[in-house]
Amino acid sequence: NNNNNHHESLRRRRRHRPLRSICHHGLCPIRLHHHPHQRRSRHHQILHRPFFNKAKETTTTTTIIMKAYAAAVATVLFGASAITAFAPSASITTRTNGGVAANTKYSSALGMADDEKVFDQEAYIAESKEMRLKYLEEQAMFALKIAVENYGNAVFPNAMIAGDVVITHLLHRMGYLKDGAAKVMVVDTFHLFPETMDFLREIEEFYGFKAEVFCAEGVPVGDKAGYDAKYGANLWKEDIEQYDKVCKVEPFQRGLKTLNTDCMINGRTRWQGFERAWIDQFENAPIGGGLAKCNPIAYWTLEDTFDYIAKYEVPHHPLHAQGYPSIGDAKDTIPIPEDGSTKFVNFKFEGDKTPWLDYASERKGRFVGLANKDGSTKTECGIHVAGAEQTFDRDLWEEGAVKNIASTDEAAEIIGSGKEAIVAVYAPWCQFCQGMEDEFAKYAESAGVPVYKFRGDEERDFVQASLNTESFPTVNFIKADGSVVKYDSEARSADDFATFEKSFEKSTA
Repeated sequence: NNNNNHHESLRRRRRHRPLRSICHHGLCPIRLHHHPHQRRSRHHQILHRPFFNKAKETTTTTTIIMKAYAAAVATVLFGASAITAFAPSASITTRTNGGVAANTKYSSALGMADDEKVFDQEAYIAESKEMRLKYLEEQAMFALKIAVENYGNAVFPNAMIAGDVVITHLLHRMGYLKDGAAKVMVVDTFHLFPETMDFLREIEEFYGFKAEVFCAEGVPVGDKAGYDAKYGANLWKEDIEQYDKVCKVEPFQRGLKTLNTDCMINGRTRWQGFERAWIDQFENAPIGGGLAKCNPIAYWTLEDTFDYIAKYEVPHHPLHAQGYPSIGDAKDTIPIPEDGSTKFVNFKFEGDKTPWLDYASERKGRFVGLANKDGSTKTECGIHVAGAEQTFDRDLWEEGAVKNIASTDEAAEIIGSGKEAIVAVYAPWCQFCQGMEDEFAKYAESAGVPVYKFRGDEERDFVQASLNTESFPTVNFIKADGSVVKYDSEARSADDFATFEKSFEKSTA
């Protein structure tokens, strides 16, 4: 009896005591609880989801347990395809959505016999990169679909650098280039590498689209001599911020307005540096009145970009083969390293690729030798920086005696009113308009006729036809008979404007 009582007591204690064991699937070497009200561990719950058929036998060999354990975790966390990176070649039985079991044979980067382990690191890395790139592609294409189909006029300003050729290829894959659903615009600064505009013509033919090209105001596309005559060949040396406004920001803004865009697609990424480290795939642009900005490859690294180019053999800028990771103006862009030892040739890197692919290294060869007016190192052209909207939102003559003409109808009314007036046609971004702002305001205070301003960069056809305007600023005297006489002198002091006005008093007399 004593023996019976003793064994009964042991049975009671064992019934409520947690046991360290493996679970009934033979996969979990963890502490299990037999009490029905005790919660199983989260780990145990995950592995007991219906991904595996219940095993009747309990595995006792630790090596086999851990191999199966790794396979189970990989399958649960990443899906069946990911198991190829973690588990030995095996037939794994999984459940379909309909509950039907299916056997799948997996080849693996991890070849493991019962008595040895061989890990193919290169195969694993290649497989992981392919998985990542596939996801990034799908993510970028989804963003482009929203940009193009959710908005009416998506525009892609294409600089033909590595990220931009990826976006061009994605747009082509989605059919948005040939059908014109997404428009492509290019800003020619008149200081680009000759290869850049040649490459544009190549991809236009390759993909079957035609880009809209914009350049400095008042200069025909491709007319470098005309630019030099109007703005000066050395404007970038004399005033880099004004150069950015004239050659980059204003044509960029004009292009967006001309194409009536409501969503701007661009290739900025977080990998490019701290100025862009927090951008998302969609944001409001700092210019153009709050239009949407789509950054489809915002989360890509530069290595992802070149992996994509290699995968699909995407046409890319020929200067990558000469050591340039990023391409801008020829005057301030250099190879990285400067000896050109790193190159991307025939869809493969030559030399040490880390100088290109390190964080924030893509644009190290850009804006070389340039500084902002405050002395800081230049890292942006002005198009994407906060405050770029000031180029357009800050008007001239916001206070004082100079009156604003708000519309073409109002301008036509003043011309036909039968009264004399002075009208300055201007653009707020123009350095010459800015330069005469104080003197023209001073003149207006004591002028003998009403003095007006009319912003001409937004009404170019009208000011060309009605106000003698081919460039900014253009100052006109409106005569009582409605004729418009242009002030032809480059002298723009208050006294000069007063003298111009008084010359019409003599002719009247």
